[in-house]
Amino acid sequence: MPKVSVTIISLNESEHIAAAIDSAAWADEIVVVDSGSRDNTVEIARARGARVSERGWTGYVDQKNHAASLASNDWIFSLDADERITPALAGEIQALLTTDPPRRGYRVPRVAFHLGRWIRTTDFYPDPQTRLYDRRAARFAGKYVHESVTVDGPVGRLRHELEHYSFRDLEDQLARINHYTTLAARQMYEAGRRTNALELLIHPPAAFLRNYVLRRGILDGTTGFTISLINAYSVFLKFAKLRELQGKECSPST
Repeated sequence: MPKVSVTIISLNESEHIAAAIDSAAWADEIVVVDSGSRDNTVEIARARGARVSERGWTGYVDQKNHAASLASNDWIFSLDADERITPALAGEIQALLTTDPPRRGYRVPRVAFHLGRWIRTTDFYPDPQTRLYDRRAARFAGKYVHESVTVDGPVGRLRHELEHYSFRDLEDQLARINHYTTLAARQMYEAGRRTNALELLIHPPAAFLRNYVLRRGILDGTTGFTISLINAYSVFLKFAKLRELQGKECSPST
């Protein structure tokens, strides 16, 4: 029976780390890699029985792959500090690992708690994430944002949800959007992507319609409308920042 290690990377996660670790108590091992928390994240993690390693921040991809390299087991479940493995998902993983699984990686649906409810509409859901994987045949890849697990071979799917406490409130969401759109624009720019005024006009309304209509945000009332609008704003900001980077190409050197 394959054993599984749950890995968590953290930075100032005292609000979340205990619940995240508790949700992984079924695992054979919990490894936390902390990148310099100034709160008591490390103390809480150790008190909860996790094996903690402290390491300077090297980026999401490298930090998560480093956490996997520290694990005692080849099967890894990568958990973010603001996520929770539900009992149903834990049971599904344990049942899968009673024998050697047929796939080397498995996606799980992720559901976010935001604005006072679980969101199962818009781009927020089902937000499939490859989190259970065999490190001998899979690893995190990416650059600045949207890191994901790349698997050598087909990927399986699990049915039960991973819970995500993504934002404290709208202020927190907007602050993160500002940060991540900067990284996304930089990533696009360095990959050779360029944009124009027409895309600035087209992509945000298209994102709103996708979220509100095609992905049924309309069924979530005011909450669905708010999320759809903010997701469209995020798309606008990403392309606007990309266009700003392009403009710097033409700026005279100073």
